[in-house]
Amino acid sequence: MSLEKEVALLESVMFLEAEPIKISYISRICQWEKGQSRQVLQALKEKLKSPAEGLDLFEIEKGYYLAPKEELWDYLKDHYGKKNDEKLSRAAMETLSIIAYSQPLTRGEVENIRGVSVEGMIRLLLKKDLIKEVGKKDLPGKPILYGTTREFLKLFALNSISDLPKLDEVEKDRFELNG
Repeated sequence: MSLEKEVALLESVMFLEAEPIKISYISRICQWEKGQSRQVLQALKEKLKSPAEGLDLFEIEKGYYLAPKEELWDYLKDHYGKKNDEKLSRAAMETLSIIAYSQPLTRGEVENIRGVSVEGMIRLLLKKDLIKEVGKKDLPGKPILYGTTREFLKLFALNSISDLPKLDEVEKDRFELNG
């Protein structure tokens, strides 16, 4: 099979998959060695750089997925942006930021940092699949611990949580628990 056909096959597989796929999965589905999968993935990435292409290749948690190029999002969001169509309020973004930078933490810990109730914001962020329950804290009542999701990483085009912008000292203090 020519490299062109391999790229077309990989593009088709990625189109059909709903979640990001890893090199090992590509190798299994396409029946290639991992090195060949990486080579074809790189060729697909090069192909998609063309201005005539509407998709781009993104990486998240060592998995790859296709999505519209950023410059096309404004044209697509009215019809296809239903999942996250309403922008997050400032309060929701602040709550999400606290969870992203300090995870895992409980609702009470988020409230301690923000200084206000976040119950509604937690419900909204759970509904939008931007945060999830990641465990229970070993305290009386076993409060739920929250962390960010793969959807969060996708929304902010991050490969992993370590790709979040670094905080300066003033910002770090703001995200620390008081007492």
